[in-house]
Amino acid sequence: MLEKYIDQTSFTSQKDFIENFKVNVPDNFNFGYDVVDAWAMAEPEKKALCWTNDKGDHIDFSFADIKRYSDQTASYFQSLGIGRGDMVMLILKRRYEFWFSIIALHKIGAVVIPATHLLTKKDIIYRNKAADIKMIVCAGEEDICNHVKEAIPESPSLKTIVSVGPEVPEGFLDFHKGIREAKEFIRPAKNSNDDISLMYFTSGTTGYPKMVAHDFTYPLGHIVTASFWHNLKEDSLHLTIADTGWGKAVWGKLYGQWIAGATVFVYDHEKFTPSTMLEMIQQYSITSLCAPPTIFRFLIREDLTQYDLSSLKYCTIAGEALNPAVFNTFLELTGIKLMEGFGQTETTLTIATFPWMEPKPGSMGVPNPQYDMDLILPDGSSAEDGEQGEIVIRTEKNKPIGLFKEYYRDPQLTHHVWHDDVYHTGDVAWRDEDGYYWFVGRVDDVIKSSGYRIGPFEVESALMLHKAVVECAITGVPDEIRGQVVKATIVLSKEYKDKAGDDLVKELQDHVKQVTAPYKYPRIIAFVDELPKTISGKIRRVEIRDKDK
Repeated sequence: MLEKYIDQTSFTSQKDFIENFKVNVPDNFNFGYDVVDAWAMAEPEKKALCWTNDKGDHIDFSFADIKRYSDQTASYFQSLGIGRGDMVMLILKRRYEFWFSIIALHKIGAVVIPATHLLTKKDIIYRNKAADIKMIVCAGEEDICNHVKEAIPESPSLKTIVSVGPEVPEGFLDFHKGIREAKEFIRPAKNSNDDISLMYFTSGTTGYPKMVAHDFTYPLGHIVTASFWHNLKEDSLHLTIADTGWGKAVWGKLYGQWIAGATVFVYDHEKFTPSTMLEMIQQYSITSLCAPPTIFRFLIREDLTQYDLSSLKYCTIAGEALNPAVFNTFLELTGIKLMEGFGQTETTLTIATFPWMEPKPGSMGVPNPQYDMDLILPDGSSAEDGEQGEIVIRTEKNKPIGLFKEYYRDPQLTHHVWHDDVYHTGDVAWRDEDGYYWFVGRVDDVIKSSGYRIGPFEVESALMLHKAVVECAITGVPDEIRGQVVKATIVLSKEYKDKAGDDLVKELQDHVKQVTAPYKYPRIIAFVDELPKTISGKIRRVEIRDKDK
């Protein structure tokens, strides 16, 4: 399958990758037909999805199964009036019906809007109105269904609500009854490559969520994600720990993995438990794991000698910057080097540590050659090695596969971040002499103190090495003399909660001075029970800053 889309499928160096990687994009590409159905025709019994849950259920789905169920689902959705360009929101957690539904919606040319089950009535109303959502398909759980139903009176575009069970409350249609009774699916008119196929509401850290729209070629952008970052082969069993409501799900539980011919492993659970996840790796012989640093921090606290993790060959990490301490501990315990990556909802993987590279703990890696990337200074000039600059993607030659199409219905915001053939990520990094990129923070998060530019991440990394610190956020506080000073807002571990006070403040300040450049130490430290976060779990530094104005 991979050979259909790239001429060279293996690389020995970054130079080789830059010079010879190229994606061949067919006309009217549709992931449902060109990947899922193509596998079903070529190798119908090839395992596509290994699904299990915390109730002990286990189902394996072949590509032939996924084709059959997605065809039935597509026919059912058509019978409900869903067609090309219609907006459909999926609130399906890790239920296997997510894969039936997203492939079905691709096949009929509709727009998929994955969403988290944490949305409230207010969140759902906002999304329904902003995107004119026509149908919602959700897990049949009381809280989810109640929020969806309560949103109906203020959602004029919403025509249909569907439950996949276990409950089908009054007013909801029964998904499984619908697909059982569906007529034979007939493929509608072909989509064009620049039609919108997928849209995410990004929570961000300020304002209302933005609607990030991707076109039908977007899955091809994830060839690099799966084949050259996750390092997947046709015999791989890959686990990305992510709910289907987040963008990370299609990064790691669908597009690139199935183009590579790997099997996607899904554990449908209510509460994350490190020991249970380790049991899953052992029981199912998972070969590849991708998760955010928070997950790995939990895993390394377990006694890993109690589990047979010999099947696990490769691990990748993204979602937030990686603290070197996590890298080193995981390597010591497992012998596996965590390969970091970076990207946004607006992109696919843009910077990564690839298999032919030696990782540098804490570095994101090097640019993905499908993006023409640069670091720019505030005056627009390119940053030199060692200088901090904003990560931008230059698009004067072409629009890279995987880069978003637009912020839906917001041309002003689109132009704000993407103008003069440059897409501004809003993220700051620096590049070392070997070409590796190091994350600093969001443009708005960088602290300017006494002429120094201080990135929150480097101070947070230093603090995280102290056993008292469970979680922290670094922000700048206005200061008449220095412009800004560094403030640390810290959640303490249980053992240190009763030690909060001046002595611990001094201890933490001295610790930072020893770990990193002394001028970066936090002159102000506040201890809190929890940090303010967005619905997707990102720390809202802006909220902390606003309180300090």
